[in-house]
Amino acid sequence: MTCDSLLFGTTMASYAVQAGRPAMEPGPLRASWSGRYPLRVSVRLRRVAWLLAAAVVGAAFFTAARARRDFVDLLVYQTAAKRALAAAPLYRDADQHYQFKYLPVFAVAMAPLAPLDPETAKGIWFAISVGLLLAFVERSIAALPGRRVSERTLACLAALVIGKFVVKELVNGQINLLFGTLLVAALATSERRKRVTAGVLVGLAVFVKPYAILMVPWVAAVGGTIAVTTALAVVAAGLLLPALLYGWQGNLDLLGGWYRTVTATTPENLLTRENISLATMWAKWIGPGTAASLLAGATGILLLVAAAWMWHRRAEVERPGFLEMAFLMLLVPLLSPQGWDYVLILATPAIVCLLDRWPDTSRPWRIVLTAALLLTSFTIYDLNGRGLYFWLMEIAAVSVGALGLAASLVHLRARSLA
Repeated sequence: MTCDSLLFGTTMASYAVQAGRPAMEPGPLRASWSGRYPLRVSVRLRRVAWLLAAAVVGAAFFTAARARRDFVDLLVYQTAAKRALAAAPLYRDADQHYQFKYLPVFAVAMAPLAPLDPETAKGIWFAISVGLLLAFVERSIAALPGRRVSERTLACLAALVIGKFVVKELVNGQINLLFGTLLVAALATSERRKRVTAGVLVGLAVFVKPYAILMVPWVAAVGGTIAVTTALAVVAAGLLLPALLYGWQGNLDLLGGWYRTVTATTPENLLTRENISLATMWAKWIGPGTAASLLAGATGILLLVAAAWMWHRRAEVERPGFLEMAFLMLLVPLLSPQGWDYVLILATPAIVCLLDRWPDTSRPWRIVLTAALLLTSFTIYDLNGRGLYFWLMEIAAVSVGALGLAASLVHLRARSLA
């Protein structure tokens, strides 16, 4: 059984546990197979069976993950947490490919992992990640306004489309599911007019992935002064927090070390196959250099202009915030110079929206969306074979697919479909 099929089984079994069955209509209860217990008992037994099945498939996936990548990124977080508690330097060239590239406060936040045995930490982190996966998909579907397709159908389709990203996310022990869950929660709270909470969640997301700074203008627009002030206050507090362990100057040195690490490691990762950023896309097409950098910058500006245009058209639809947040989340791996393909798991809200609006789109745009989904979600080594996979990665096919998803979202707003 491949990692993708294990993921699909885990996601669908667990989602079925959450979704359950429709409530029974009032009326007399029929006897179950035993003749003694009501039908609702057998429903409960089915739910228990789903839970057991999910546990078995999850355990199998965990075992497979250990053989594949063994949570290498989690070990980076754990090492950083140990260093933070000892007020030791976080950013070290000696760590080579596994250098810590997050803000210092993230290392402090990971402190509960520090005393744990690595094997124990891996099991706990895997369980947390699966829980976040279920919450992220479920919340993305629940937040979608004007849904046309049933929740269960969308869950099944989403599990199929994001399967590749989830596999890589879980086997690496990555943090993108937490990042995405925070942002979807910020969207939900903003729509309930809990502006302070929305600001807090966006501020926290900045420390999981600094790219959440893209959401600050959004939270200012939807939440007003109180929301953006709260978000910036949380960011400021997080930047200052490590000073309690390192002192004022030590914290400033850490922030400088973070910036140097991120910028110094960008060139060496620019032409990596799994990097899908705009910078990598243009570098693969015309070679690294000034021209590629300028074109990547121009493409990024064009995408941000598209986001502003979508905002300009927001009065034409009900609850426009979902599409706007989905679009910005999709941009994260494209705008980041080190945007790995699995970061496209953040496109889950965008994918859910596009799948739901499929019946309302024209045939040409269905073709565009189909091609985009094939390029992003099914460019897989085991599926395509070595030669085709390497060729697709060398021509930045996944990046092109992600741009196709972005164009499809803009089309939805142009037609006032979302």
